[in-house]
Amino acid sequence: QAQLAESGGGLVQAGGSLRLSCAAGGAFSRYAMGWFRQAPGKEREFVSAISWSGGSTYYADSVKGRFTISRDNSKNTVYLQMNSLKPDDTAVYYCAARRGSTLYRWGYEYDYWGQGTQVTVSS
Repeated sequence: QAQLAESGGGLVQAGGSLRLSCAAGGAFSRYAMGWFRQAPGKEREFVSAISWSGGSTYYADSVKGRFTISRDNSKNTVYLQMNSLKPDDTAVYYCAARRGSTLYRWGYEYDYWGQGTQVTVSS
């Protein structure tokens, strides 16, 4: 069973950068990982996903070219580097995990979730 803990959120000006981290317990290297976000009054949405090996990644169109997902299996951590941040990126960001060998972009496909970290981008 995976335990997930996000960190790295905060307040940043538009155009700035943040790096989110998600530390995981359990058999991390066997888990496919994803990042999702939920803005106030909106439904949770997919941001990015990475395969268990790190060899495959996938991004929502809204963040493609600005965000980069990566993982370090030796540290049981997945990262989300966020550049060129916009006010529309303001949300609580969640990492998620599931066993599997491919990429997963729907929330219902994930079994484990972190508590979330707040990202606020000011204009």
